[in-house]
Amino acid sequence: MFSFSIYRHLYRCKIESLRYLRLFSCTVPDIDVDYYCNIKNLNEIKNNIEIRKGVGDIDKVLHLYNSLNSSSQCHENLKLDLLKQLSILPNKTHPTVLKYKGEPRIIHEINKKRDFGNHTALEFSDITERLNIMRTDKLGNTCGNKSYYYLGALAELEEALIKYTVSSLLSQNFLLVSVPDILPSKTLESCGMTVNSNRTQIYSLDPTLHGDDKYLSGTAEMSLAGLLSNTTHPVEELPLKLAAVSRCFRAETSNVIEERGIYRVHQFTKVEMFVVSAPDQSDDMLEYLRNIQESLFTPLGFHMRILDMPPHELGAPAYRKYDIEAWMPGRKSFGEISSCSNCTDYQSRRLHIKYKDSNAEFYVHTLNGTACAVPRMLIALLETHQNPKGKVHIPQVLQPFLNCSTEIVKNNKVPKLKLKK
Repeated sequence: MFSFSIYRHLYRCKIESLRYLRLFSCTVPDIDVDYYCNIKNLNEIKNNIEIRKGVGDIDKVLHLYNSLNSSSQCHENLKLDLLKQLSILPNKTHPTVLKYKGEPRIIHEINKKRDFGNHTALEFSDITERLNIMRTDKLGNTCGNKSYYYLGALAELEEALIKYTVSSLLSQNFLLVSVPDILPSKTLESCGMTVNSNRTQIYSLDPTLHGDDKYLSGTAEMSLAGLLSNTTHPVEELPLKLAAVSRCFRAETSNVIEERGIYRVHQFTKVEMFVVSAPDQSDDMLEYLRNIQESLFTPLGFHMRILDMPPHELGAPAYRKYDIEAWMPGRKSFGEISSCSNCTDYQSRRLHIKYKDSNAEFYVHTLNGTACAVPRMLIALLETHQNPKGKVHIPQVLQPFLNCSTEIVKNNKVPKLKLKK
């Protein structure tokens, strides 16, 4: 078994013998059978499943578990069926969140909504068209629907947002990691994503051309979690704070009018935070991630509200999740720009990420948070800081990353697109 710092290469380790591993080999998720298969917890688990979108069947889990334990023979099919059903079950839900009826709780709001007076706020797409700094239509010869080109100042603003965010995270002692965008299904599923289903958000690569089991990552969270799989960390090195800049690929589509334009696209750039902590640290670390997000976004000047999300809005891995929504004046609506989640030991049990304390080993808690999702940040920025003359003011904190430019003006360097018949 290897113990190491975050600056060394990460090695594979043996898994301690637990009750669950008497049923399954150490290459599979170590889901908490003692909790899920204890009849005393049945009502609690059923209620949790019901309020978490009804995903999972605890009755089927118990039936398979009892059948396996009552048999004198080792039935591989029963093992696989039990593992599959256990893997579907959602994480537990924070006791405070259990009290929410169905609507998020607004924790607080940040910055005031801008008063445009007699000026009608334009939408992002209208602003970028006037300034000639983005293309989203007539891209059939290149990348098609739900794609985009940023031109000139908008591309520079994207880079400025990334540099601003990364510099802030480095000042908070995050370790910056450059991550792969192609991952195996096991890593994706261990993080809570669904692959090879009718509703998958994940792009798969053609196995006849690229080999089996290769998928495009939807977020750097998956790569960072995969980096730490099968590792053990000294408790004194926790919390471990990682950050990554990556392209995120999403196969999802939407016809909802509120998600038009670049609000929901097939690929975008994102700065992600990923934290590994001891269990008694994770509640505080979730607040820490949220505070970082608020400190990053507040100087950008747009109006925001911080939401503690109800159970039905939590993905399977999340124990608790905060969303941050920005007011987008041109759209006249709020839009989610960021979230952070405490996944407790949901991911660490599936990826075998542990910590060592007094010669005993325990599963860590994992947390993740979006530090900057570029497209929606751009929407909030341009719609908030537009002026009647067609220019866009650049917030002061971003100006050092843009050669001290104070505004975005019309791009005359790139001609407007003209298609030949």
